[in-house]
Amino acid sequence: MNTPALVTPPAAPHPGAPTLVAVGHGSRDPRARATLERLLDRVRELRPGLDARLAHIELNAPLLDATLAGLAAEGRDAVLVPLLFTPGYHVTHDLPAAVAATPHLRAHVAEPLGAHPLLVEALADRLAQAGWTPEDGTSRGAGVVLASAGSRDPRSGAEIRRIATLLGERLGGAPVVSAYTSAAAPTVPEAVRALAARGRHRVAVASCFTAPGLFATRAAAAAPWIAADPIGAHPALARLVLHRYDRALATTTRPRELAAV
Repeated sequence: MNTPALVTPPAAPHPGAPTLVAVGHGSRDPRARATLERLLDRVRELRPGLDARLAHIELNAPLLDATLAGLAAEGRDAVLVPLLFTPGYHVTHDLPAAVAATPHLRAHVAEPLGAHPLLVEALADRLAQAGWTPEDGTSRGAGVVLASAGSRDPRSGAEIRRIATLLGERLGGAPVVSAYTSAAAPTVPEAVRALAARGRHRVAVASCFTAPGLFATRAAAAAPWIAADPIGAHPALARLVLHRYDRALATTTRPRELAAV
């Protein structure tokens, strides 16, 4: 599938452009950090010269607090781009708190990845790589469970449902049911059963995770048919990271300053 040309990064950033800090949750799975590093490599390829760094909220180095302290010591500004999909606790509390706790750092937190066509492009592409076909999108027996981590914040569930709606449209009208591996309902097995009750026995699991880990593995294990890989270093996700970075700059920078970035 071709990634839609919705975001066209400039050839090179202004030398004073803030550092892009891509913030992952962190995982004990060793594949997770390597996957996010590959994603950042794609971001750098799209925006040569941009200072783009990876940080984690927990479990993996570099940790966010240390990364922000280092940027402050360098006299750098920063835009934190959450590698998270919804406005849950980490986005609304942990990231702003980390910025506030770092003296002498001017930084802004971008929106989470959210319900965006580029994210849907990446999800659909991963499903196609797992074996989903255009014919499945119009089959009365096929359906998709969109698996994500889950959150107790009601805004999180609403955003995942919006992503599910967009993905269903992308797949030609196939039913897409959102499900969660923790903190919210329905679970992935419950969503699979709900689709089966509607006569949808050919059920694929779409992985709304940025990298491999416990939750992504758990979701894939519940797939009765095919399970897509986590989004990982998909080109569309790299473009979405830059889009969120640019949007944050546009809302925090005066037009004259932005024109130089």
